[in-house]
Order: sequence, then C-alpha cells, then structure tokens
Amino acid sequence: MYLIETDRLLLRELSLDDLVPLTEILSDPAVMKYSVGGIYNEEKTKTFLEWCFKCYKSHGNGPLALMEKSSSQLIGFCGISPEKVKEKEEVKLGYRLAKKYWGKGFATESSIGILNDAFRNQNKESVIVIINPEHIVSLKVAKKVGFKDFVSCVFHEQKVHLYRLNYSQWIQHIKK
Repeated sequence: MYLIETDRLLLRELSLDDLVPLTEILSDPAVMKYSVGGIYNEEKTKTFLEWCFKCYKSHGNGPLALMEKSSSQLIGFCGISPEKVKEKEEVKLGYRLAKKYWGKGFATESSIGILNDAFRNQNKESVIVIINPEHIVSLKVAKKVGFKDFVSCVFHEQKVHLYRLNYSQWIQHIKK
C-alpha cells in the first residue's frame, strides 16, 4: 500500500523484503558519511527496520520506502519519525538516497510529499531536521523545502544544526 505519491515516487512503509536493497544503500560510505549511526551492515539495517516498524505502530509514521515509479526500484527512504532532543520528543524529517539517485531532486520531492502529509493529514505542529553543517547538499534540500533558521547543538556527540519548520511557515513556503 502506497501512503504518498509524488510525480516520480511512490512512498510506502518499509518491510523486511527491503532488507537487502536497503543494506546495499546504507552500507555505502558516501551515503552514510554524515550519519550519526555510521555505516550499516545487514544486522544494523534489520535493527533500523525493526525500529521503523515500532514507529509505524506507536506513532503512525516513520521512514518510508522511496520507490521510483519508472523502475519500481527502492532508491532510499524519507519520512518523519520521533526523535528525542534534549529530553523532548520532536518530529524529525530524515532521508537517505542511493548514490546513483543523488542530484536528481528525489530528496526534495519526497521531503515535500512527507511534509505536506505531516502538516495537512497528521496535523503536526512542527517538524525538525538535524544536519551536520558540513553536509552542504542536505542543507540545500532542507532550505528548498522551507527550513530556514537553525540553532547549533550537539546531537549524538556531533555538532549539528537543528532547523524547525512549523505549519504556518510551511503554508507560506508552498504559496511561493
């Protein structure tokens, strides 16, 4: 079952059937360069999938599989999920794409679909992104989808920028 559809993507819940292709993506050092979790092997990917399944049950959301319409291939994931930041549970947007799909607008396209669903269908008040300030491409994606102001903080022992986008900012952004 597809939860979100964009021009070029279908987004659905991840499943154990995604273990092998997702491990291939998450084991790529280039893909995981800025990840607080480092490079994933199959065991770590399975643990990630199990966490996603728990998020779907407990929060009704979590990282979703990105399926390219034209090829029916799993190209990565994008979604919102719960994240504890300074003892407060936040709603965090996250995304990862296989390297061969970089630079084609898929991260932006899927993030817009996720944010639209988060604000319009799930009634989220705000969504955050947590980005290593050296991850220039991810910063560009965040800005393209409406994140502007950030605070510097430490997250999993790394210096990061935390951006927040609220519903009214989202509405203003999509009107442009």
